[in-house]
Amino acid sequence: MAWRNILSYFSLPDFRGIFQGRVRQAGMGTHTIKSHGAKLARDHMHDWLILLLLVVIEVILYVIHLFYRFVGKDMMTDLKYPMKENTVPVWTVPLYAVLLPVAVFLLVYIRRKDVYDLHHSILGLLFSVLITAVITDAIKNAVGRPRPDFFWRCFPDGKDLYDRWGNVICHGKGSDVKEGHKSFPSGHTSWSFAGLGFLSLYLSGKIKAFDRKGHVGKLCIVFLPLLAASLVAISRVDDYWHHWQDVFAGGLLGLVVATFCYSQFFPPPYTDEGWGPYAYFQALEESRSNTNAGQSMNALDLQPMNAHVVSQQGRQNGDDFASLEVLESGRM
Repeated sequence: MAWRNILSYFSLPDFRGIFQGRVRQAGMGTHTIKSHGAKLARDHMHDWLILLLLVVIEVILYVIHLFYRFVGKDMMTDLKYPMKENTVPVWTVPLYAVLLPVAVFLLVYIRRKDVYDLHHSILGLLFSVLITAVITDAIKNAVGRPRPDFFWRCFPDGKDLYDRWGNVICHGKGSDVKEGHKSFPSGHTSWSFAGLGFLSLYLSGKIKAFDRKGHVGKLCIVFLPLLAASLVAISRVDDYWHHWQDVFAGGLLGLVVATFCYSQFFPPPYTDEGWGPYAYFQALEESRSNTNAGQSMNALDLQPMNAHVVSQQGRQNGDDFASLEVLESGRM
């Protein structure tokens, strides 16, 4: 019986209601890319330029020389883990952290035809991911913490060498040594929680997860992206690319930035208006104001017209009465 209730809850009509939002209740027409897209892009042109600036900063942070922290012989005990390939390759991170949420946003747009929701969700997601990436790489370069497999990056032949101060003298591949100093915080984890955390907040608002009706199935949908991000974080420790503190800090960083970026464009998911962006409700209010103003103007224009018609009718009636008087007096 319980499974039947769950299946009935996830039926097609329910999902239609979820993705259509509350447009019918709001009593407002749709806002499509064709009708409002150009104006929306012009209004947020500076935001898109800032995104491009963040991309440039991220590239610079990736290519510049980072801080090489002192690594002594007694520290090598925790840095001799074997070098392994990534369970989650780097090229897959933008796929599930950016393209997957965008695909969900497009599905919602197809159902609701709300360009405000589509534009602000994509813009908020990109801000979340890029701000997180810039902060993550800036901290990586400044901290220079060695990875758990640093020994084999520095000494691929297993023969360690140190200077007179006890610091390592690496003879491994330059790119491997540089990558070996980028342990804190975890970039995979911060990107994952920035993108999938934003998606989780977005879904919680769209399906009204906090409507106080006690549908636990909605929470399962909300937690699913967070679970995926957590598994990515665990894989970074399992692959010996990061210490547990690295993934904890990366996850916290990505989730906090995602929350701030989501709050910039959407109301909190637990509110009655949490299913739509602020811009949608502003457009709704402006439409109602314009409609009321138009009705008031029509009413004001109608009053003089009515008075003019009454005056003309009065004149016609007066002429008729004058004709009757003439007839009665025998003038005609």
